[in-house]
Amino acid sequence: MQPLFDLRQVIRKTRFLLVGGLATRHYMPERTTLDTDILVLTEDQEAVERELAGAGCQKLGALAIGGSTWALPNGTILDVVISDASWAREAIEHPLQTADDIPVIALPYLMLMKLYAGRSQDIADITRMLGGADEPALAEVRSTLARHMPDAADDVESMIVLGRLEYQS
Repeated sequence: MQPLFDLRQVIRKTRFLLVGGLATRHYMPERTTLDTDILVLTEDQEAVERELAGAGCQKLGALAIGGSTWALPNGTILDVVISDASWAREAIEHPLQTADDIPVIALPYLMLMKLYAGRSQDIADITRMLGGADEPALAEVRSTLARHMPDAADDVESMIVLGRLEYQS
């Protein structure tokens, strides 16, 4: 697995979740990614930026989707995605933990985040993650989708079928 910089060295107080390519490895075979992505609530943006700057991280610029890009002390890149969506608060309040105790976004919320992003890599990730998910996980995905993005239900069902086909071959 790709090494993960211990984000607890630079973010000690602000609640965050590991998202993006490194989060997907909890739900599908790992893929290569060039950066680490975290999700922070809009109300915590200033706090996380103070923590990062205070830990010697360098702000490189703004993200078009909201948030900022940082260089970590070890030279790797961190994207801090900011959101005030209701699902983001739910996700932050119900994290999973990595083996090294980094909070990671739960599958239903990662799926929502990737649907909102809508890039081809995000759609491929959703297909692979849902194709490998068991029925209880899919029930959670469907329930979360019904609350936050019901218009995407048919598309997600298609992604589940395509993902299962990929795992069968």
